[in-house]
Amino acid sequence: MTSPLDDPAAIARLDPTSLVVRIAGLPEQIEQAWSAASALDLPPSFAGADRVCVLGMGGSGIGGALLRALAVETGARAPVEVVRGYRLPAYVDERSLVFASSASGNTEETLAAFEQAMAAGARCIAVTTGGRLAAIARERGACLLSYDWAGEPRAALGWSFITLVAICSRLRLLTTRDGDVRAAVSELRQLRDDIGADVPEAKNAAKRLARRLAGRLPVVVGAEGLGPVAYRWRTQLNENAKTWAIADELPEMNHNAPLGYGAPPALLPLLHVVLLRQPSLHPRIARRIELTQAQLAAAGVACEVVDCGGDSPLAEMLRAVSLGDFVSYYAGILHGVDPSSMQALEDLKRAMAAAE
Repeated sequence: MTSPLDDPAAIARLDPTSLVVRIAGLPEQIEQAWSAASALDLPPSFAGADRVCVLGMGGSGIGGALLRALAVETGARAPVEVVRGYRLPAYVDERSLVFASSASGNTEETLAAFEQAMAAGARCIAVTTGGRLAAIARERGACLLSYDWAGEPRAALGWSFITLVAICSRLRLLTTRDGDVRAAVSELRQLRDDIGADVPEAKNAAKRLARRLAGRLPVVVGAEGLGPVAYRWRTQLNENAKTWAIADELPEMNHNAPLGYGAPPALLPLLHVVLLRQPSLHPRIARRIELTQAQLAAAGVACEVVDCGGDSPLAEMLRAVSLGDFVSYYAGILHGVDPSSMQALEDLKRAMAAAE
């Protein structure tokens, strides 16, 4: 019997808007975003910023978390703060570079924090397709990077992440350069050749992992640069596979979670832990992954290590993100759901609007 993951008709029926095409298009989107951000006219005053704050929620906010991790991984001197909410930290001032990222331009939490950033005199950049955020940026004289995107915010990672990387690199707040991005894009294209939808399940590591996760409660664990990537896997499994998922991070996880591995017993058969591992890991964390896998196995929890290669911190992060995006999509197909559907999120937005 043909696997639904290898059946184009089944995929077309469950994915009528072709989300898989947008997932597969990440390398090209990264190139477009890098080019657009590199050409953006930045005010001379922006060169004086010495810290970064990213405002964003959901698929638009993940870029800030990835930026913060990349800054640490590459030894950047500028601290990066991520705000997923309505309130801006009081220390954001005229020395701060503030990105407001919202694909729709109408995310209420981001708009509220952006207004506060403008009032604080911060150097502000709106990254959006339009909406109220673009209007405020134009009205108040903030820098605006406007892009065209008709798909889901979660599938616009090039715009929500790489635009930030490009601008911070131009301002010498990051050390990432053109060559790093070109190399990472090349690696992503090779990964796509290995795990894309036209690669049969028997030869497709992403499809096989999705098969092991389908119908289970996935627990995704990352460390260092892959810490926010594990969170990205969790949210993509929520949105694309329509399932609960959990994300955790090493080494912090080792200081509490092992005491709960064996309970409640009824939950154990449903769990499947994925430990993300990259070549650049601190050797002590690499050892922690081995010990964590052994402890989980002893507790009766299904667990596996997934190696996320890459020739640079940026490539490691992007390859791991892309792998998770494909895995979550394939898990959605196995669950028999439309991976692109956002009905529950839209229902909540309408309920919030009615409560105003």
